[in-house]
Amino acid sequence: MAKRGPSGDGMVRKREDGRWEGRIVVGHEQNGEPIFRYVLAKTQKELLDKLHRDLGAFQDVELTEDSRMALGEWLDRWMEDYGADTLRSYEQFIRCYIKPYLGDKIVSRVTRMDIQKLYRKLNHEGRVREHPEHGHELSDTMVLRIHAILHRCLKDAEADHVITRNPTDGAVVPKASYKPKQILTKEQMDTFLAADRNKIWRDFFYTELTTGLRRGEICGLMWQDFDEKDGTLKVLRSVNVPKAGELEIGETKTSQGRRTIRLPPSTVQRLKERKKHAVSQWIFPEPLAPEKPVRPSAAYYWMKRILKETGLPETGFHDLRHTFATLSLESGMDVKTLSAMLGHVSAATTLDIYTHVTGDMQTEAAAQIDRGLGNAVQESPAQVEQGSVEDFQPVLRKTRKPGTGCITQINDHLFEGRYSPTWPDGTKHSKCVYAHTREECEAKLKALIQQMNAER
Repeated sequence: MAKRGPSGDGMVRKREDGRWEGRIVVGHEQNGEPIFRYVLAKTQKELLDKLHRDLGAFQDVELTEDSRMALGEWLDRWMEDYGADTLRSYEQFIRCYIKPYLGDKIVSRVTRMDIQKLYRKLNHEGRVREHPEHGHELSDTMVLRIHAILHRCLKDAEADHVITRNPTDGAVVPKASYKPKQILTKEQMDTFLAADRNKIWRDFFYTELTTGLRRGEICGLMWQDFDEKDGTLKVLRSVNVPKAGELEIGETKTSQGRRTIRLPPSTVQRLKERKKHAVSQWIFPEPLAPEKPVRPSAAYYWMKRILKETGLPETGFHDLRHTFATLSLESGMDVKTLSAMLGHVSAATTLDIYTHVTGDMQTEAAAQIDRGLGNAVQESPAQVEQGSVEDFQPVLRKTRKPGTGCITQINDHLFEGRYSPTWPDGTKHSKCVYAHTREECEAKLKALIQQMNAER
């Protein structure tokens, strides 16, 4: 016979098989009927311990009847409700990597341990088709993407009172291992742009290399987004082609993707000249159907064609974006400004993914190591000239003296040093340096200040 335990324990009873069963109310259906959570244990004491733990976990929580559905069913509903363009790409991940392992489990019963087991299993045998080199192992980057999908989905489930808390929070996930990006040098960029005799695509790729837009974003640009007076460009939409093959005009990849960027004067001039002969509302229309934006696949085709004709290294379209990011940093653009131009969620994303060490950076880094070890380093003529400037002693206090620049810690492994002197004509010029330690950043900032003071 069922009986009520001590206050707060819920209903408990001993079953015919000798085990103890208890239940607590965790929510209510729309008609007011209670939603129970059942717990089993071998002894009454063990059961009471479990009930106390669950009572604490479900305190101030009111689950809905959707908490009884399977994870796979919730994923389907989530995809339907949150069917933005970016989420369409999640369908394959959910079908191949999440549903086969956790799709049948009740969504409110999924635990962090279940999530952790899923990641380990995918890492070791998650690849659907055997790879000649990696077998059935799934890369860390793929597991990280699956984690991002699950985290976002279950975060919405938590907000909708389908689960008490997000089981992906605190789960150990592998770090992404991105393949080295192919960055075009300045000389290769000149060759690439000079080789394209088709003005449509020459303007297209020039704009891409001076803005770093995503492929769908640059295809979705309209003349109403271009302000030739202020020299700005609004990024408000993205073009993609789903499996059906029809062009779709949708939102940008992230909310930060909706942005206004300032264009270089040369890009402004190109777009102004292009606008004089415009026959479409789209800045880059489909050549044979100007009422439509150009297809992203066409941009990819022309890029590959130009690379082949010029003998340049094999490059993906997204590498043009990486090229813009890297050259921007080399030119002194600070990370926060670059992050805003690229439409990233944070500056840390920009640093971790879109910046790459070029030959010049490696040379400077190697020289810094030698200096740190007390070895002689052969300086370039420009560096020798800088040596004549009065030696600069960095100030390590939080409040720095005027003329010593500033240092900001971007994340746990990156520091940014910035110097913004005022030129004789009254204009202010800012340049930045980056390093993995404060000491290294101070050394780079010192060299930057000497260089900029010499130029004034």
